[in-house]
Amino acid sequence: MSERKAVDGLAFGLMAILCMIWGFQQIAIKAAAVDIFPIMQIGLRSGMAAVLVWLLMLWRREPLALHDGTWRPGLLIGLMFALEFLLLGEGLRYTTASHMAVFLYTAPFFAAIGLHWKLPEEKLALAQWLGIGLAFVGVVIAFFGPDAKIATKEAPNVLLGDFLGLLAGAAWGATTVVIRCTRLSNNSVTKTLLYQLVAAFVVLMIAAVVLGQTSISFTPLAWSSVLFQAVIVSFATFLAWFWLLRNYLASRLGVFSFMTPLFGIVFGVWLLDEPLDASFLTGAGFVTAGIILVSGHDWLRQTLRRAQKG
Repeated sequence: MSERKAVDGLAFGLMAILCMIWGFQQIAIKAAAVDIFPIMQIGLRSGMAAVLVWLLMLWRREPLALHDGTWRPGLLIGLMFALEFLLLGEGLRYTTASHMAVFLYTAPFFAAIGLHWKLPEEKLALAQWLGIGLAFVGVVIAFFGPDAKIATKEAPNVLLGDFLGLLAGAAWGATTVVIRCTRLSNNSVTKTLLYQLVAAFVVLMIAAVVLGQTSISFTPLAWSSVLFQAVIVSFATFLAWFWLLRNYLASRLGVFSFMTPLFGIVFGVWLLDEPLDASFLTGAGFVTAGIILVSGHDWLRQTLRRAQKG
């Protein structure tokens, strides 16, 4: 295996583009919600992306057999992945896309706590606990600030929507823990993604029927949103992300994840004219600082060491 490199200009540029796309996906879902319910959007995108991943596996001649012992954890992460996006889709009906971008990306904190408990090599350092503490403070400020209870047509129940977004982040974090602690940790990443996408498609389409959210207005906005999410978000960015992980140090890449909620806030305010209240902005700042400390701990520590030697 070739040695992984430190982040260079190419990696930084790709990470900036990926974070921009990931921050934009909530905006696309929210914007198209007038024509197609969020749950239906995510269900359709999951099915389309699953087909693309399956075709990629056929092209690569990757085995699809289930006798390798991964189907049980695969089913579990698939259901958790579906739960994450069910919560996200419902949350976007009640809160703004910029709020959802921040609360969804609390996932690294839930994953870090779960891995700390399950894997000895993933024990959290003091700075990472500080990051989790900062994120907790940020969530409290965002939840209970004076502007959090103001209802609008686009965000009729901000507290409920934000809470669903936080639960979606917890489900995402738990999915990461299951992948790391089971046979899936050594499984093909495409097969792992396929488990998630197929389960999300099945569960979310059933949920859309049960909740009466199947109506679609076949507008350019509706289908462009679904196609963007399926081809770009759920397929192309996945391939780019794992290419980066194969070629660059993961600890260096992780620190850039803080850009995603920031892009989500900027796009939400710019494109959807969402309000930017002081309490939410302060809380988002604490959460962002927490992401940097938790995900970028190794990078920060090595940077400080180099600075001291210099």
